[in-house]
Amino acid sequence: MTVNFQIPELETERLRLRLPKPADLPAVIDFRSSDRSKGVGGPHRPDTAFSYLCAVVGQWHLRGYGRWIVTEKSADDALGLVGIYHPDDWPEAEIGWTLFKGSEGKGYALEAAIATRDFAYNVLGWTRIISSIMSDNTRSIALAKRMGATHTGTAFTLPDIGTLDIWLHQPPKAKS
Repeated sequence: MTVNFQIPELETERLRLRLPKPADLPAVIDFRSSDRSKGVGGPHRPDTAFSYLCAVVGQWHLRGYGRWIVTEKSADDALGLVGIYHPDDWPEAEIGWTLFKGSEGKGYALEAAIATRDFAYNVLGWTRIISSIMSDNTRSIALAKRMGATHTGTAFTLPDIGTLDIWLHQPPKAKS
């Protein structure tokens, strides 16, 4: 069988958003098995990281969109995972962001999330995309606000994560 599907790479001023690869697995294991992963239902057992990374790649094939590993343009080390996340049991697709240890506080999540939002609206032609954020996740709420997202209410409750609020992302401003 031949799969003829190209997963796009995005570039921003400082970053490259690319498909995950095997060399990213240690950074994913480190994040998912740490307390830092509480906002995404963790910590998780380290041996589940491979399946998780496979699911990240698989969503691209099943839905035609997904999440990327974020790297600096000048290096290929995994800084985080940002993109469009849409599990089957979620009400709609969201922009999700996760930064790995040592990558926070540098504006990477904002830069990659804006590129993702622009991809959803300008490339995929969507008219709506959200972020689902736990009400106590102040850093993600602040990022959503910096992107111009507006809080529209409670999205849904997941047994392993809790209640998530919907933050609606506005389309990017037209370039003049």
